[in-house]
Amino acid sequence: MPYAQDRLIHDADSHLMELDDCLDAYFDPALIARYHALPYFRKKIGNKGWAIKAREAHADPTFRAGEDANILLRKNYEALGSFLPRDRPKSVDLLGFASQLVFTTFCLGNFGLDQSDDLELAYAAADAHNRMMTDFCSVDRRLLATAYIPLEDFARAEACARLAIELGAKALMVPSKPPRRHGPSHIGLDPVWKLSEEAGLPILFHVGGEEKMEDIYNENGLPRVKDFHGGEENFNSLTYMPIPHSVMQTLAALIFDGVMDRFPNLKFGAIELGASWLPGWMRNLDSSAMAFSKNETRLKNLSAKPSDIVRRQVRVTPYPHEDAGWIIANSGEEICLFSSDYPHVEGGRNPLKRFDESLKDTNERAKQRFYAENFIDLMGEGLAADLRRPAHLKAVA
Repeated sequence: MPYAQDRLIHDADSHLMELDDCLDAYFDPALIARYHALPYFRKKIGNKGWAIKAREAHADPTFRAGEDANILLRKNYEALGSFLPRDRPKSVDLLGFASQLVFTTFCLGNFGLDQSDDLELAYAAADAHNRMMTDFCSVDRRLLATAYIPLEDFARAEACARLAIELGAKALMVPSKPPRRHGPSHIGLDPVWKLSEEAGLPILFHVGGEEKMEDIYNENGLPRVKDFHGGEENFNSLTYMPIPHSVMQTLAALIFDGVMDRFPNLKFGAIELGASWLPGWMRNLDSSAMAFSKNETRLKNLSAKPSDIVRRQVRVTPYPHEDAGWIIANSGEEICLFSSDYPHVEGGRNPLKRFDESLKDTNERAKQRFYAENFIDLMGEGLAADLRRPAHLKAVA
């Protein structure tokens, strides 16, 4: 029996847990040696034993016998469909979701290449990622592949976006931190936004593409704090705090500099970046616009209050531990989305229970928007018409 029963739910955040050779078959042969030589890549693959262990587990009949019972208990590389394409449709069946946006894990941050001087390799890695993602997701139409588009070079970004759309990507992911040489709202990036709008696909920001907390904050004279993975380089209570800062600034620039008005049908999604910041940020946008509108022509030219532009074009996923009901009550019913983060540990073992509890005082229309309708609006043409409201699934009554 599916985890989500008799409910129409679209999942705005799921992941692959790729193995260390995930891009090799998709990389430009002339550049793959440079990719393998990257210190960042070598650090990511670490001890190759983990990849061997993952493959062996999923080839073990005894291990596979527990697939159904452990659909939300096994995490990361142990999870069904985490890296084997043939298994992913069954995981969606067991979860009971109408569709899943699928993001990378291994390639988040594009191996640090966007911040390097080797933009040829940066865009080659992005193209390889986009080929890999669209190939993986081709096994089931419910799997919606996200492509990564570095914004460092105008012409290359346009070409990368065009190829990703041709490959069949259903959304274009960009970093929330700004490029090194120009702002994210620079008119030179308008061709990227135009391609996405014309294709009816959203622009997405995802955790991993933001400015990180400065490491000096860890120099407190105390032992380093371990995260829930057991390491010191992932999320902990302090490094969690600046996660939304970059996306707040970048989205503000896209609103104030008129990008969202130039492309009014283009949707933007902030995925796995939390949402408790959303209500206050929307008020700050309006306060800023009011305070500076007398002197800034760009603010006078806005089509609506910034918060109304947010409701029109921006969608955000709360974390399961956040109070989604409070966020919706203080920002609007149009913005928030359900996400499972499958198969990451961060998504927890019962995200529906946690979200349902936080939404217990929320009206039914807002709940339906949270679990399905806002996602359908975000995805546009990226979600086929027959997948939006499948006949065998019912909306929350």
